[in-house]
Order: sequence, then C-alpha cells, then structure tokens
Amino acid sequence: MASSLAGGLIAKGFDSTQITMTDLNEDLLLHNRTTLGVNTTRDNTQACSHADVIIFAVKPQVMEAVATPLQDMIKQRSPLVVSIAAGITLNNLSTWLGESAPIVRCMPNTPALVQTGATGLFANQHVSDLQKKLAKDVLSAVGLALWVESEDQIDAVTALSGSGPAYFLLVMEAMMEAGRSLGLPDSVASQLTLQTALGSAQLAITSDVDAAELRRRVTSPGGTTERAINIMQDNELKAIFAEAIKGAYDRSKELAS
Repeated sequence: MASSLAGGLIAKGFDSTQITMTDLNEDLLLHNRTTLGVNTTRDNTQACSHADVIIFAVKPQVMEAVATPLQDMIKQRSPLVVSIAAGITLNNLSTWLGESAPIVRCMPNTPALVQTGATGLFANQHVSDLQKKLAKDVLSAVGLALWVESEDQIDAVTALSGSGPAYFLLVMEAMMEAGRSLGLPDSVASQLTLQTALGSAQLAITSDVDAAELRRRVTSPGGTTERAINIMQDNELKAIFAEAIKGAYDRSKELAS
C-alpha cells in the first residue's frame, strides 16, 4: 500500500525525491528506490525527522513498536500522522505518539494498488485544515477519498469499501462459474464477466441517477434480466449482503477493542 501511495503521488506530479520510504526488507527498499526514484532508509527516525506527513503503512500488530520510538520527535514537530492500520484506534495512536499528535485514521482498499481505491478518513481534533487537505491529497492520489463524521464510521467504511472488493470478486467468481456451466469457454466467461463489472461501475459513476434506477432501466418487464433479478430477490440477496456487511462491521469493532 505504501508503494501504491508513493506511485500515485508521483504519477500526479509530486517530486519523488521528497518521499522517503522505510522498511526492514532491503530488497523491497531497493525495488522502490529503483522503480520510483524515492529515498529509502531502514531508520524510521531519520526518515521522519523532517517530514510534514508520516504514513504508517504497517501491520496492526507491529504498530506500537514502530510508533512509540517516534513519540518525542512528533511531540516536538507535530507532523501529520496518517494511519492505514485496521483496528488501531485514535486512542491507541495518541497513547503511543503523544496526546497532542495530529492524527488521521483512514481505511483504503486494495484497488488503491491500481489507483482506483476508495478511502474513508477521520481526523482527531489536533489536525489543522491544511493537514486535512494534505491527508486527502495523499489518499486521493490512489482513488476516491472521503471524510467521515466519526471514528465509529471508519468501522462502517472497513465493512463496506475496505472489505468490499472481496464481495464484488465473489460475485464475479459466481458469474464466471455460471457462464461456464452454460457452456461458455473459461476465457470467454471470464472476459465477459470482468468487462461487465467494469462497464457497470463506469455506468453508475457517470450517470445522474442512482444504481437502483439504472437497474430498473435495464430490467425489461417479462425479459431475461427480470427473471434473473426476481430469482435473486426471492432468495433475499439484499438481506444476505446486509447481514454480511454488518458481520464485517462487528468484526472490525471487535478487532479495535
């Protein structure tokens, strides 16, 4: 995810020499240094000593160990801190980084890897308007970035868009299997499904009506689409999605507790 953010920023014109990336894996650092032209180091304190924005793109289980050594420096300089670690609350981060640290907690999703991500952001009270703009600019480099009204809504973002790519991929998987069962070759079923998913999303993004209305417009009375939609509704597809996404939301809150 860190490499995707750096690549997105550079693609939008940000100077790669103003980006420093850290990692314990020297091979990964060499790859990023070679392909992106960024600075690299294994020393987090050195990397953050002059930074305006510090992005923690690490596994939740190592966040405390990574963050705590930076507390004194962050207290002195108050750079913006952006966390993309699932389940790590603002309270956790403030404990490790200092109570006055300006922190934005966000939840991107995996399509950020191809600059089509969706991210929800929430800032604590120490984040300035300029820093909010910086945070949104960084996450917008890899897709859509939206502010939410409360930290609790980050769990809803996690359940909806954070986990969401897997839901759509499962639907695509099911459609491909159905196409194959009807006699289509694997490659044809796959390509038709993927292009249909892409086209449907693009149609919804560019339309001036909502998804429900678009769906009604392509569902002719008595036609093939209506037959399929009726079967899905009879099997309570919407209720299944509602229950599944609520389950993801509950699990997100459990991980944060």
